[in-house]
Amino acid sequence: MKNKILLVLFSLISNSICSQDRNSIWVFGDSSGINFTNINNPVPITSGMRGRGSCVSICDSTGNLILYAFTVESSGAWSTHVFNNTHTSILGADSITGEAWYYELALIPFSDDSNNKMFYLFSAGQFGTPNPGMFVTAIDMSLNGGSGGILQENVQLDNVPLADCLTSVKHGNGKDWWVISKKSSYPFSLSNRFYVYHVSEDTIIQLPNQDFNDMSDGAFSRIIWHPSGNKFMLINVMGYMKEFDFNRCSGVISLNRTIYSEQTSQYNRLFWSGAYSSNGNVFYIARTSYGGNYGDYNYLLQYDLTASNIPNSCDTLDMTMYPIADCGDLRLAPDGKIYYSQAYPWGFPYEDSMYNYVNMNLGVINNPDVVGSGCNFAPFSFYLGGKRTYYGLPNNPNYSLGPLVGSPCDTLSVNISESTLSYSSISISPNPASHIAYFNAKHIKGQKGRLTITSIGGELRYQQPLTIINNGYATCRIDLSGFSSGIYILSFETDKEILTKKLIVNQ
Repeated sequence: MKNKILLVLFSLISNSICSQDRNSIWVFGDSSGINFTNINNPVPITSGMRGRGSCVSICDSTGNLILYAFTVESSGAWSTHVFNNTHTSILGADSITGEAWYYELALIPFSDDSNNKMFYLFSAGQFGTPNPGMFVTAIDMSLNGGSGGILQENVQLDNVPLADCLTSVKHGNGKDWWVISKKSSYPFSLSNRFYVYHVSEDTIIQLPNQDFNDMSDGAFSRIIWHPSGNKFMLINVMGYMKEFDFNRCSGVISLNRTIYSEQTSQYNRLFWSGAYSSNGNVFYIARTSYGGNYGDYNYLLQYDLTASNIPNSCDTLDMTMYPIADCGDLRLAPDGKIYYSQAYPWGFPYEDSMYNYVNMNLGVINNPDVVGSGCNFAPFSFYLGGKRTYYGLPNNPNYSLGPLVGSPCDTLSVNISESTLSYSSISISPNPASHIAYFNAKHIKGQKGRLTITSIGGELRYQQPLTIINNGYATCRIDLSGFSSGIYILSFETDKEILTKKLIVNQ
């Protein structure tokens, strides 16, 4: 597949580094949340969320909640809701693509500006649904008097059914992002194809697919990042456990080591979720009794990644019987501890009377860098203040991850002034294009514009009026299916200026 520049939603200039405080507040489960602003004393909070799985949240640089998103069922259909810091829905954010899964959302700041206003929300359409593929929604928290609004919703980047493992990591330049998903292999066909998107301050670019063709889990995969961001563990419910290297400059994925290949029989390694310790030397897995047989056990497992034989280092830290406690997510928190969600009883939603020690608490691995019992796992030890958990914990990236200092892609130290990028400009991508192209304009003067495409001979081939939004931005999708191969002139005219660009069409 050729590289594709897919979309430009808006542009924002900044040189600041993400603060660790952006991950200070977690929102999950049934009105649950945790405030980690004081990492020595995290406290439960009440949220507006009510969902069993997928959820994301982000704070400003001082740890104040800005917004969060989660999947929820409404009138028999699943969608994604976005709430602001008053725990109310953002205007227009009620029909974003979302389903009943666990790792289908990724929320990243469009740029780490001091105003904390603009964000991308990525959502993955899973297998067997009417809307498969990758979608992105642009959120501007300055709209509607500061309560937030949607700039563009459900812009589709791909239409391939995806596995349940959407994730993101900071680019090696310290300001851009990588968003990564994986093709669903449902119904259990052999595959392991990664889709990698480079998200910069004004474009989203899809890299060529990277396929390892070594797993057939259907759709239940998990990508868990090493604290360095330079590698990740990939696990699934068929016992697959392999560590991959990730080049944060190029987006290239390569196999580092195989711990377990996928099982072909005796499916007893049903890996549901995982987490690295803060030093990256110890890995934890929640093994599910996937299939729901009464009396089956869920296990919390520990692996020493420094051992010469990693499978032999496996240590069972905990066992809980299904359905009394069904395993959920493991997540490394800002305080360096790993938190573990479990649900009881199985299913969603809970009845109003269903409050118990399982769903009102999280387990905590207090010293996850320590191998063996010294890791100090305490089941059901973090009280959620009377609220309840299901399976999911926030799928937040490491917002504080810095640049790869000294690498060719470390551009964070380059000071780009506002004036150097403040001039009106338009772009068309990809260029050359074939069937579809995307037009983008920024820093445009005026309120309305007209986009036209003419042949070299002056024949009008395309025109479309465009509204200029967000103080100078405009974008649209252009259908080129009726164009012949050749060179065209694209023009964008407002009441204050005219900008032109050469467009090459290759059919």
